[in-house]
Amino acid sequence: MQQLLSPFTSYPSTLFLLNSHSFPPKRQFCLRDSLSSYTPPKMASFSGFIAKSQREMTAASGDTRGFSTLMEYAGKGGLDVGDEMLVLLYHIQYACKRIAALVASPFNCALGKHSGLTGVISGAGDSDRDKPKPLDIMANEIILSSLKSSGNVSVMASEEDDAPIWITDNGPFVVVLDPLDGSRNIDASIPTGTIFGIYKRLVELDHLPPEEKASLNSLQSGTRLVAAGYVLYSSATILCASFGSGTHAFTLDHLTGDFILTHPSIRIPPRGNMQHLGG
Repeated sequence: MQQLLSPFTSYPSTLFLLNSHSFPPKRQFCLRDSLSSYTPPKMASFSGFIAKSQREMTAASGDTRGFSTLMEYAGKGGLDVGDEMLVLLYHIQYACKRIAALVASPFNCALGKHSGLTGVISGAGDSDRDKPKPLDIMANEIILSSLKSSGNVSVMASEEDDAPIWITDNGPFVVVLDPLDGSRNIDASIPTGTIFGIYKRLVELDHLPPEEKASLNSLQSGTRLVAAGYVLYSSATILCASFGSGTHAFTLDHLTGDFILTHPSIRIPPRGNMQHLGG
């Protein structure tokens, strides 16, 4: 027994022969290699969904070119409202883009605090309710500047002005509007909007003094409107207008700066549950 346990005794190598198994070397983790071979899963494209919807809607309206902008739809390839109206429409939508940017600006809340235009005093009566606010006045000035630049407007009658403004003797159109309806809603993030209507100038009144013919031109009946619409400033900026052949809505694409036709030929359903809030 002692001999068997002696460290100096040589034993057959077969007694300690183990079955050997070959294992592959353990691979070291490398983040760079993992990222280089990683293929991200395909995600649903929301912009693609919007584009598809817009193509379907414009195709349904008879436009086979895909997207249709406001200028294209109202121009000779679409409704063909006439060159003078098209120029006026261009300047109106340009003004509304500026107002949309003004309404969305985080600095517009400071206008009332650092401006003497409001005249609102704490504890004042209801007479201050409809006084113009800085945003109303700025929106009014933006639209007035655009209408003057168009060269196609003789009279502008705005809710913010005491009387209609005679702009030029050669303008074929009269524009009546509220430049920024619901401006008090901005602090509560409630939508606001611009409302406008367009008449033809009454040439039979051209011999009258400017103040008188400006007033009479702006007091025409609603049945004489040649175009009307509104622009909604909310999570999206939507221009809805009618030129006498249906009502169409265009949504502002902030990437291109174009109003894109998104709701052609809007109609009220013959039946449905409808609720109206507000006054």
